[in-house]
Formats: sequence, structure tokens, C-alpha cells
Amino acid sequence: MNDYPRVLELIQELATFEKEPDAVEITVDDLIKNGSGDHPLFKCFVCFYNDKIEGIALCYPRFSTWKGKTIHLEDLIVTQKLRGKGLGKALYNQVMKYAFEEKVRRVEWVVLDWNEGAIEFYKNTGATILEDWHLAQMDEESLHNYVLRNEDI
Repeated sequence: MNDYPRVLELIQELATFEKEPDAVEITVDDLIKNGSGDHPLFKCFVCFYNDKIEGIALCYPRFSTWKGKTIHLEDLIVTQKLRGKGLGKALYNQVMKYAFEEKVRRVEWVVLDWNEGAIEFYKNTGATILEDWHLAQMDEESLHNYVLRNEDI
């Protein structure tokens, strides 16, 4: 739990890198509440460099109607000043090892189409980049509006 303030700092750094600096709404308390206890919603791997957390990989279980048990890698973050030193690969390897041990049938994640370094890294590990699928999301405001417009649901 002591790691969560630094985890949140890295999440914010990723949001800034992804050109969404104001998108992070969660707090350290959200991370503690949802990542701890008997039934945590996610698993967070951390990578230390010179006794400081400089990278994280956050993943959680999912279920595919086609494949069964899967894992979603939500974020793999290494602080910008230490990219290229192998921390990201170490975190990626830890997630893949965890998935293997959990006997999942698929690990999936999203990568921005302009993040060519990440795309090449993933391709070099044997991952397939699905270019014909589109990510769909409904944010909190859209969800709220949808439900209010469709009171019969």
C-alpha cells in the first residue's frame, strides 16, 4: 500500500505521455480500495531502480466468451528517463509469466497507433496487433445520459 502514491504518479506520467494529462480521475485511496483486500480488482507489478519504483504493470482478470479465462494488461509504464534500460521488458515478462501460471488463454492490451516503439516491442515478442478492431468506450457522462434516456432499462 505504501507503493500506491508512486503508482499514481506513474499513471499520471503515462496520461501526460499519451496526451491526456487531465484524464486521470482516480486517487491513491481508489488504488488502495480496489487493489487490496480479499478480492482485489487488479494486480500491480512494480519495478525498482535505485530503490525507487520507476515502472509498473497493472493487469486484471477477464473472461472471453471465445477463449475463457484471460488477462487484460491495462498499463505498462516506465518513467520516461529510464526507458530503454529493460525495465519495461522485465515488467512485461512478469505479466506474461503470471498469465502463464494462471493458465489463461489470452493476454490482451491496447496500444496507441502512434506509439511505434511500443508496437515494435510487442510485435518482436510475438504479439499480434489487431488493426481491424476498434476500441469502444462509454464514459461516465455518456453512461449516465444513456440510462436517463432509456428509463426502461
